[in-house]
Amino acid sequence: MNFIYQIIRTVRPRQWLKNLAVFAVPVFQGLFFDPDILPLSILAFVSFCFLASGTYILNDLADVSKDRQHPIKKNRPIASGKLSPTAAIIVMVLAYIAGLYIAFNMIGTYFGLIGLAYILLQLAYSFYFRNTIILDALFVSSGFILRVFAGGIAVDISVSSWLILTTIGLSLLMAFGKRRSEKTILEQHEQEVGKSKTRETLKHYPDSLLDSIISTSASFCLMSYALFTFQTSPETGNQPITSFLPSILKAPKLMMLTIPVVIYGVARYLYVIYEKKEGESPERILLSDKPMLLTVMLWTVMIFLIVYVLPS
Repeated sequence: MNFIYQIIRTVRPRQWLKNLAVFAVPVFQGLFFDPDILPLSILAFVSFCFLASGTYILNDLADVSKDRQHPIKKNRPIASGKLSPTAAIIVMVLAYIAGLYIAFNMIGTYFGLIGLAYILLQLAYSFYFRNTIILDALFVSSGFILRVFAGGIAVDISVSSWLILTTIGLSLLMAFGKRRSEKTILEQHEQEVGKSKTRETLKHYPDSLLDSIISTSASFCLMSYALFTFQTSPETGNQPITSFLPSILKAPKLMMLTIPVVIYGVARYLYVIYEKKEGESPERILLSDKPMLLTVMLWTVMIFLIVYVLPS
């Protein structure tokens, strides 16, 4: 049982939350519950869960010596010796095979090619670009963009340019925010136990550079999302809900009502990074920070109400 538990820890099911990005395109197009589309979206999600888990194992294997000197990552199964490298390699290969099998045989060739591109991207990151300043975060953020594209290709739906731009802004915010928090944790660790060789790339990131990129990414994300909501709001001009509105508001852009919620969510994430110093793991923030979790839940409910309930 302990062996199974260590494997579960290594594949990091908590980080599968990132793969929910494959649902973005059908959700915003109002087609999420379509019986022809929902099964494909679920398969796309499962495929990326396998591919992502294989990548997490790959990263742990490639960086095991440095992880052993990290204050948090030293407790990971491979770094701590609770899971042997041989067993980890076997699980990684099986995860990649399962993910690609679902991609090519159960979804489609184009989706499979994106899955393959994701693996190659992660290989390049793990063995080279993770040690290159700025490019390391760009490679991490590109994984989110691939997920959104893959979600659209899986169900053969065109992907909104504004949705992609919003994803770029959000992914950059999380990637560089993660670097900012990792740098803070590493500095605190070195003050306590002395210098270590873990993630030496972080030492080349000036605080001012990270702060500037994070601020720019947050602004880019919010502006792109605002334009996305304006462009994609469902038509409600002839609906009963608009009958009591003045003539100049007969066709309201209801999706724009979610903008204040997103502004708060981004601001809360920045607060977590700079004040709580807990941005090292974005998925952990979502599950542990109650204001952030409630914000995401409220945003999700609003999106489904506006896209699926009000137009009908």
